[in-house]
Amino acid sequence: MTLQIRPISLLQARKFVGVLHRHHGEPQGGKFAIAAEESGRIVGVVIAGRPVARHLDTGRVAEVTRLCTDGTRNACSLLYGAAARAAKAMGYERIYTYTLAFEPGSSLHAAGWCRDIETRGASWDQPGRRRTDKHQLGPKVRWVRVLNPMSVPDFPCPLRLYLDAMSQIDPIDKPQIHV
Repeated sequence: MTLQIRPISLLQARKFVGVLHRHHGEPQGGKFAIAAEESGRIVGVVIAGRPVARHLDTGRVAEVTRLCTDGTRNACSLLYGAAARAAKAMGYERIYTYTLAFEPGSSLHAAGWCRDIETRGASWDQPGRRRTDKHQLGPKVRWVRVLNPMSVPDFPCPLRLYLDAMSQIDPIDKPQIHV
């Protein structure tokens, strides 16, 4: 049996999350959703949308707001990779997601994402803005995948470091790269 990605409506993806996600309900909205399928059966979904953190919402940044699987091996990394490729094709410069601090992020590593920062995971409830917390409040890890390294001037990704190093070499000495 081979895992495959396929399109899915946001409504169908939200319903899948509502039934199977272990600590979150359905997200409010989203920009796009992708499903993982095995033998004609949906085994996981990813939903991406605008970043929840206002300061990240530049119009060129996406966020995976939910990823949910039935436990099928490699479905998470397949979906994280598919979400990043779809966001890149749509012109996004970066894509973020968050995991709980105790989660290892193996699927994110496998899909080419980088650990970014650890957040304190505070409550959304503030004296001037009352909210009912519906999520775990502990620390979280923010992960990022830079989709267009040239658009993020200070991001130390391997491609940027390589290109910067190549720009310092005399053109005669540059190695030839054949793709």
